[in-house]
Amino acid sequence: MNAQRTRAIVLGGTGYGGAEMIRRLLQHPQVELVGVGSIDHLGEPVSRVHPNLEGRTQLQFQRYEPDQVAEAADVALLGLPHDVSLEVLPALLERGCRVVDMSAAFRLDDAETYRARYDRAHPRPELLPRCVYGLPELHRSRIAEATAVASPGCFATCVELALWPLAQAGLLKGEVRVVAMTGSSGAGASTLPTTHHPVRSVTLRPYAALRHVQSFEMAEQLEAAGATDLSFDFVPVSAPLGRGILAVAQLSVPEAWTEVRLRELLASTYASERFVRVPGHRDPEVGAVAGSNYAEVGVRVGAPRDGRRSAAVFGALDNLIKGGAGQAIQSMNLMLGFDEATSLEDPGHYP
Repeated sequence: MNAQRTRAIVLGGTGYGGAEMIRRLLQHPQVELVGVGSIDHLGEPVSRVHPNLEGRTQLQFQRYEPDQVAEAADVALLGLPHDVSLEVLPALLERGCRVVDMSAAFRLDDAETYRARYDRAHPRPELLPRCVYGLPELHRSRIAEATAVASPGCFATCVELALWPLAQAGLLKGEVRVVAMTGSSGAGASTLPTTHHPVRSVTLRPYAALRHVQSFEMAEQLEAAGATDLSFDFVPVSAPLGRGILAVAQLSVPEAWTEVRLRELLASTYASERFVRVPGHRDPEVGAVAGSNYAEVGVRVGAPRDGRRSAAVFGALDNLIKGGAGQAIQSMNLMLGFDEATSLEDPGHYP
């Protein structure tokens, strides 16, 4: 083992997000993946579940206790269910292990918001301030100093990147209506009648309309960025594609905010960001970002009416990478003092 490389363990490595974290860590020049945890497929090679990793690693799925993780690794990346992360993350922090968690367990800053969403108190509210919300474009400096990162949801990442510049400019007021279409990989590796791809591939279906768990983190983050009197509604749609999210947010802006001016706002906000693009010649689309850690944002604005204009703000990303595992590794890189783009700059595939 090369002592100069940071040791990492992935817990919850059999899912799609786990697969992407493993793939990225195996090509990371400054991190050594020393273990992959799971409660199933124990003793089986990682490539048995993730055939794209055939020949890339000899690691096998193992069951890890917190003491074992803390002894073997410097950082743990969690692809665990919400209720499991509620127990595992505190145990790892108590043992001095840095953590990046992809579940929703510690994403909300406010314990009362958690109670409102889940109809129960957060079991470890004292840890919420310590778990930095892991969207680097919004919280880069805090992530760099963190020992625990709560990585955002895929929908939340897409919508927040699209609307954050408007919130900062004081343009996010009153009603904001968001519809976002997502690929079947967002439902995870286990299938249900409504998520099984042969069924899903021939239909469009809304689900969890106006009550999706990620709407709470979206509203919280946008209000912290400057949104006022926010009435935020979110409707996700199951779409017939494997991966990717396209979000459309509709709102009203003052007449002075033309399409050119709003596009310039987006472009100037993200001018120095390596993973957020503002296309000038087309609207954001999933095909341009699928398989990559890049996101795209854009805007269209209607004609003036009674001193206001209707605006449609778009976001697109890969739900498994910038909306999931890639962003978790981006935050891990910041936490460890590495270049945040390490192992993440490949452009993806097209088509």
